Amino acid sequence: MAGNDNLVHLGKKVFFLHPSTLIQNQVIAGLAQEEFEVYIVKDGNKLRAILTKYPDSVVFACINEGMRENEWEEWIRGITVNQETSGVSIGIIASGLNENIKRKYVQQFKITCGYTVLKSDPGDVTKQLVSILNTIEAKGRRKYMRALTGGEVNTTVNLPVHGTYINGKIKDISVVGFSCHFEEDPGLVKNSFFADIQLRLQTQLLKVEGIVFGSRMDEGEKTYVVLFTQRINPDVRTKIRKYIQLNLQNKMDRELNGK
Repeated sequence: MAGNDNLVHLGKKVFFLHPSTLIQNQVIAGLAQEEFEVYIVKDGNKLRAILTKYPDSVVFACINEGMRENEWEEWIRGITVNQETSGVSIGIIASGLNENIKRKYVQQFKITCGYTVLKSDPGDVTKQLVSILNTIEAKGRRKYMRALTGGEVNTTVNLPVHGTYINGKIKDISVVGFSCHFEEDPGLVKNSFFADIQLRLQTQLLKVEGIVFGSRMDEGEKTYVVLFTQRINPDVRTKIRKYIQLNLQNKMDRELNGK
């Protein structure tokens, strides 16, 4: 689970530049539930800079927002001709079908991730983008998104041990499970089952059940890995994915702002 930060970067980062509120709240949220690593960006210059750090990323340019048509052309051309970012995959999301504009991006700019028209049902757009992202293997070898949470406040676990709850710090989490550390080692036994685990993810309090998968030493700390059972509530999975998306977005915002 935790221990190798590079694992969280397996697969491609998927950026949406100047997405509308509808795309943010439904399409991007839907892709996060499909375990894609999605980010919202509203500054083309900052995104251009960050793409030099992640040159195998995907960018969906929402061309009806944020910039004029000629500015979008200039931005996309700048990404494709720059040797540092020429490997970035680009797709277009438009609010309507304009054959001339579509032809320009598909034939002249040779975009590789399609020209997607936002229709009345955002779910159709989400399905289209899932298909595109699966085709280019955007997830890589990673099946589940994971948030590293070590050092963050209000990201804790309460575990019922010998009739009382013990409090620990969550170190990372996915919809599969989490790893955690306790100030005093509770001596959890591998394969132990816990039916009433309380997870605090910032403002959310979630109840789950899990099985101790094992433990390891991380920088002198004993870290336990707990896997959720198959009986985890689907709503809880949804909330965990939302939390992970927000966690990763906050970290990317800091990167975009040079912090």
